[in-house]
Amino acid sequence: MKESLRLRLEQLSDRYEELTALLADVEVISDNKRFRQLSREHNDLTELTSFWNKYRQAEEDIVTAETMLGDPDFKEMAQEEIRENQNLLKDLEEQLNILMIPKDPNDANAAYLEIRAGTGGDEAAIFSGDLFRMYSKFAETQGWRIEILSENEGEHGGYKEIICRVNGEGVYGRLKFESGAHRVQRVPATESQGRVHTSACTVAILPEVDIDTTVEINNSDLRIDTYRASGAGGQHINKTDSAVRITHIPSGVVVECQEERSQHKNKAKALALLASRLENAKKQAQESATSEMRRDLVGSGDRSERIRTYNYPQGRMTDHRINLTLYKLDAIVEGDLTELLDSLHREYQADQLAMIAQQNGG
Repeated sequence: MKESLRLRLEQLSDRYEELTALLADVEVISDNKRFRQLSREHNDLTELTSFWNKYRQAEEDIVTAETMLGDPDFKEMAQEEIRENQNLLKDLEEQLNILMIPKDPNDANAAYLEIRAGTGGDEAAIFSGDLFRMYSKFAETQGWRIEILSENEGEHGGYKEIICRVNGEGVYGRLKFESGAHRVQRVPATESQGRVHTSACTVAILPEVDIDTTVEINNSDLRIDTYRASGAGGQHINKTDSAVRITHIPSGVVVECQEERSQHKNKAKALALLASRLENAKKQAQESATSEMRRDLVGSGDRSERIRTYNYPQGRMTDHRINLTLYKLDAIVEGDLTELLDSLHREYQADQLAMIAQQNGG
């Protein structure tokens, strides 16, 4: 193991011990926000520390076995133990390298899911509805909760646009590679001649951010309009001007929330979405500045970039970023996304490990 990696693991192990002590401190326990932050950091380091302890133990066992090589009665047993522990060290080092991949601090957060119909008219809006249903069913299997913030229904079903908050542990980390253009190839219900049409939708996954600690939003930069909501959302919603539209004047970003009876609640939810949009824009600007230095799994992050095709006549789904084709389209659109998402995460992991090896000159 490289000395630089060993030193970093020692530092993280020390930090884990420090966090364990802090989490038992009465002062920390009484401060909910700090306790949550430290608990999350402690949780992130638990597995890594466990593997590092096993690695050190294996090294010690090798040293102990080597002292027995001179004794004819124990030589064979010692050689076997050295072999086993050397193999164990290789496996543990591989695991430690994966665990050392820098974590996105937003991975544990809830997320905003935004789906917009692109080219394809009515069929694109219907496909948009299909994608929303797919993610909703997957969320259900994960024990997550979906809360619609705004929706603009298509004339023949589906949505021209739907924005919702997906609440649960690790939502953003699980779904973040879904951002991009999704394409569908199928015969629309409105097609009388049986021809296959191609339509597209864009999906954006934004992490929910802490509005108090991330983005600075000045009230003087906001224009807040209230209006009468239209579309689904319960009969009560059309009776009052409770829907809220907020425009962030410096950036031109516009957000809406129309799902609550209370104007105050709609405003709070719209502000939270605005914070995530602004934070995401800042992050994308930073990433584009360094994009030449690395290949990001989701490509350029440009939402017009096609990432996936759902081909109904052939019953297949292809993710173009990792050249993965699965012939189980029916199951996927019913929310069976585990194999797909696991494959994307493994590829991302492999990319990160290759990049780390390159940086370390290996």
